[in-house]
Amino acid sequence: MRPTRSSLRRAAAIAVAGTLVTGSLLGAPAQAAPASPASPDAAAALVAKLGDRAAGTYADASGKMVVAVTDAAAARQVRAAGATPKLVTRGANKLKAATDELERSAKIPGTAWWVDAATNQVVVSVDSTVTGAKLERVKAAAARTGGTVRVEAEPGVLSTRISGGQAIYAAGGGRCSLGFNVRSSSGTTYFLTAGHCTNIASTWYSNSGQTSVLGTRAGTSFPGNDYGIVRHSNSANAAGNVYLWNGTYRDVTGAANAYVGMSVTRSGSTTGLWGGSVQATNATVNYAEGSVYGLIRTNVCAEPGDSGGSLFSGSSAVGLTSGGSGNCRTGGTTYFQPVTEPMSVYGVSII
Repeated sequence: MRPTRSSLRRAAAIAVAGTLVTGSLLGAPAQAAPASPASPDAAAALVAKLGDRAAGTYADASGKMVVAVTDAAAARQVRAAGATPKLVTRGANKLKAATDELERSAKIPGTAWWVDAATNQVVVSVDSTVTGAKLERVKAAAARTGGTVRVEAEPGVLSTRISGGQAIYAAGGGRCSLGFNVRSSSGTTYFLTAGHCTNIASTWYSNSGQTSVLGTRAGTSFPGNDYGIVRHSNSANAAGNVYLWNGTYRDVTGAANAYVGMSVTRSGSTTGLWGGSVQATNATVNYAEGSVYGLIRTNVCAEPGDSGGSLFSGSSAVGLTSGGSGNCRTGGTTYFQPVTEPMSVYGVSII
């Protein structure tokens, strides 16, 4: 049977339609594979890249990194990078303006402040010594930020943890704790501890009778920072581990940057081993001796003598015990100097 013109037209239309459908499928981009979960360092790098469009990062309850952002385009970048975006109203510049206001107007011993990325605010804590006119001064500074800053009471007195892993003793008196043993590229061995410890003495001993010399101070930085470095008199003393106060040790193989939500453990010569988590990074703490910047805030307790002791996560060095408030009977807050800073300044690596 010979086809009619109309049947030919229908066949041609079907053929064209089939070509168009096939072409559209072939030309469509393949669906992108889901991004791998972003690491804490990758999330921090993304925050830096986004600038004022980002307002910090933290780990959620499942351990996935969350990045606070101010617009939908930034949120898409965060999601593509494998992190969870959280839309907020205040960008990095507004949060920095609030901390600048506190720096100008509320730099009072007993206060500390940091950015809380989860609430998109700056938190300023006041200890029990900040009362009366001093407290009103802090509240007035917070009020000038239009809700960007919130004030919280901190139980106890904020102080450096000097009295002094394991105990180290200062010539002339004072006990602290050794942080981490490190080595320079030339092979010289040192240990890191708190700067408010190394400020008080040049020579350090391993025993209270001060008959066994550990080493001599090679550098110190406090206030502003809170780290110091001591050169070992005997390199055989420089072990690459942390004492766990149960007769065993934890090998430390490198260093890591802290992030909010990170699980951490502290070792110190007064209270031994305690664990907790990171609550903030880049915190400013105003001690009686001066202000220290860029500290790690945790809910790990510490007491005098724990100063300089090791903060670690798994096999990674994280920080050196600086100071805080509270105690290990009722709980407390402790701040730590990030260990990566003195490692960079002094050009050393973890043993």
